[in-house]
Amino acid sequence: MGRAFALFNTPIGTCSIAWGPGGVIGLGLPSADADENRANMHKRFQGIAENIPPPKFAAVITDIQALLVGESRDLLSVELDLEGIPEFHRRVYEVTRAIPPGQTLTYGQISQKLNAPGTARAVGQALGANPFPIVVPCHRILAAGGGAGGFSAPGGFETKMNILNIERKNAPLEPSLFDDLPLSPPPRRPTMRRRLG
Repeated sequence: MGRAFALFNTPIGTCSIAWGPGGVIGLGLPSADADENRANMHKRFQGIAENIPPPKFAAVITDIQALLVGESRDLLSVELDLEGIPEFHRRVYEVTRAIPPGQTLTYGQISQKLNAPGTARAVGQALGANPFPIVVPCHRILAAGGGAGGFSAPGGFETKMNILNIERKNAPLEPSLFDDLPLSPPPRRPTMRRRLG
């Protein structure tokens, strides 16, 4: 099986997936312009052809589509081809993949989980180079204090917020940094009234 890619639709735009003998080699985040996503795949993977995905990659597409309509999917079983990925980046991606849908961590928290304090900037660089967005959910990583941080996907901040909001729909109701994100006010809590008599 050679390398190839396919485009697929989601409620927030057209995504792309590229695969090869070792698993998924790349993903493209939702874009309003399918041709732009197609051109990006050709740019990232020289000589790659567009094709119908084999069943195991069609299943990945189905899971991503389900996630982006608010269903709970963790995507941990998706096989990634990590050839050429630096060791530190692999470790960052492994920790990032373990974050449940709708939950968030900061760059600093990722560095702590790696037992590598002071590497928050390197964590950010690793996530900025992430070739597997959504499957390696870099959108779940925030800056300190709950800021959105950098996000180089099409639509930038808006794409990050869209995906987080979709995931949050069915996520467990527990406190997280997500509650403090801009454009996403914390849920309104009912006031307690004292009973009389």
